[in-house]
Amino acid sequence: MNRDTNIIIIGMPGSGKTTFGKALAERLGRDFYDADDVIVEQEGKTIPELFAVSEDCFRDAEIRATQTLAAKRGIVVACGGGVIKRSVNIEIFKKTGVVIFLDRSPDDIVTDVDVASRPLLKDGKQKVYDLYDERIALYRGAADYTMPNHKDIQDVLNDLVHLIETI
Repeated sequence: MNRDTNIIIIGMPGSGKTTFGKALAERLGRDFYDADDVIVEQEGKTIPELFAVSEDCFRDAEIRATQTLAAKRGIVVACGGGVIKRSVNIEIFKKTGVVIFLDRSPDDIVTDVDVASRPLLKDGKQKVYDLYDERIALYRGAADYTMPNHKDIQDVLNDLVHLIETI
């Protein structure tokens, strides 16, 4: 993979995008960005504040952050779980990056993640299953590569590094 190519990580809330994104960036000597942090910085409002206006308000802000991030080179980005809800985000990211779907089962997410701390998951564990069913085809369709996250953290990280080295 070209050193300037961005690595874009998508997946469900709680799938490990930020954890693996940070570790991958460190291992590869790249800068890491959490797309949600960029949204907050650019908009001057928290994610819950944007959602309080409307989900569309948040999704519009997400597109602006996607444009900012895609303009950078050689970075690793952990996207929000719903980034695939607007296909324009993926189109923008693919101009300068490769999209990796970090696929973690809903069973693993609900047993490992504090769903109460996630804006779209505050309605309880069933919401995780519902979101997965709703979004799985979108994640798979958006991804250039899919990386299962059902093993030890170090094993998944090694698999990600190997994938990047072979692209």
